[in-house]
Amino acid sequence: MKKAFILSLLLTSCYSVERNCSDFKTGVFEFSTLINDSIVTSSFTRTNNYEIETFKGIKDSSTVKWVNKCEFLLTKINPRTNQEKRPIRIKILRTYGDQYDFEYSGVNNPDKISRGTVKRLSN
Repeated sequence: MKKAFILSLLLTSCYSVERNCSDFKTGVFEFSTLINDSIVTSSFTRTNNYEIETFKGIKDSSTVKWVNKCEFLLTKINPRTNQEKRPIRIKILRTYGDQYDFEYSGVNNPDKISRGTVKRLSN
């Protein structure tokens, strides 16, 4: 029994994850992803209330609503489709240096979760 406790303590301590989410609430960031066998990059500026993204030369704005320290909702300000009207849930999973790993999904579609990494370019 004592050995099992020590083993479980060692295993859980190995998986501690640092999350300094408040360091990433605002700033200028970059996100790269694979689309159709090509890596595409998007840059965005986040303030306390808004996020302005530039993708392929097109700017798009969303409101930012923080749910807790490490999770927020993005809602497009001028959606063009019904799909864009739905908020996107972003959850920061891990922070390290000038980057964070996150997962995102539609609020109405929580079963389809995607992951990515964001890099801070400046404050």
